[in-house]
Amino acid sequence: MKIHEFQAKHLLAPYGLTVPESGVAIRAEEAGEIAGRLGGAVMVKAQIHAGGRQRAGGVRPAETPADAEAAAVALLGEALVTDQTGPTGQIVRRVLVEAAVPGQRELHLALLVDSAAGEVMLIGSSRGGADIEEQAARGELRIRELRLGTGREARAQVVAAFLAGLGLEGAVHERVCALVDGLRRAFVELDASLIELNPLAVTDAGTLVALDVKMILDDNALFRHPELAALRDEDDTSAVELQAQRHQLNYIQLDGDIGMVANGAGLGLATLDMLVAANGRPANFMDIRTTAKSLDIAHGFGLLLDNPATRAILINVHGGGMQACDTIAEGLGIALRRTGRSLPLVVRLAGNNADFARSRLQNFGCAVIDCPDMWTAASQAVALAERRA
Repeated sequence: MKIHEFQAKHLLAPYGLTVPESGVAIRAEEAGEIAGRLGGAVMVKAQIHAGGRQRAGGVRPAETPADAEAAAVALLGEALVTDQTGPTGQIVRRVLVEAAVPGQRELHLALLVDSAAGEVMLIGSSRGGADIEEQAARGELRIRELRLGTGREARAQVVAAFLAGLGLEGAVHERVCALVDGLRRAFVELDASLIELNPLAVTDAGTLVALDVKMILDDNALFRHPELAALRDEDDTSAVELQAQRHQLNYIQLDGDIGMVANGAGLGLATLDMLVAANGRPANFMDIRTTAKSLDIAHGFGLLLDNPATRAILINVHGGGMQACDTIAEGLGIALRRTGRSLPLVVRLAGNNADFARSRLQNFGCAVIDCPDMWTAASQAVALAERRA
């Protein structure tokens, strides 16, 4: 789950992160009032769930409250298009107004999950800012990486050496070491998948100030953090994705014509690969969580049936102890009765109650093609979608 910059800064403050004084405005006049209270120059920053804001004009300096209000007028209610939003952009519904931090050296620091190694990775560079990736691509800047180990003492020593390699020394080096330790604790305690400070400013006085923060929380861990789940900005989440989240479904809309349902993220990704290998175009990714009940599953199938682009549906399910195949079949039957829409259905069922699920589908009156393996199922789904094109 992505959260806004102002939310991330608030969450990380107890872990030792210093940020500029600021306020959030949803109206232009509020931005001017906040700038007046802060005094001096400010930055007016669009709050959207995407990077590249500065290059797109979403971060604007303001010397006076009137300038801040004018900047907010230009941003609020408008679609900001960045290299991460797609061509339609994202609507700016609030701006962060924060005190400008002059006279600084900028660094880049990030913690993220290295899924291949199963560890948290620390990334850093001796410069920060909006164009560090381009600088690195041109060979002008080295972005360093460090996989954090398990022993606390060893990790502290290794991190200290890593940060020294960024050109940090003395009191600044010690402060950044302490900050990284705090960020690592936040990463674990808040179940984050990304914390990025870019830029992290080192002022002339040697203090550290995070000018921009990006943070992503693990959706699958939000059940442990109801207070964090409440930070979700539903205005920036599609109605389809919101419905999926409420019904224990991991759902991503794609631009193809074959609906896909699986129970397990790995199985779902493998199913997508099979469809693409068979020259198919998936309309979605849907992973049914093990906690989903038949009514939740019915809502998921309803999303596929309501999508006018869907020409066929592939169901690839391996029943286990927590979720049997017949639960999936029951959810499909409910969805078909609710929507009344008929689409070609290809199923590959294996595991717990697979035979019972097949009989239930027949009792529901579902016209299904039952396949013995994933490749046959994917090929059949592609062929059916092509016939209806």
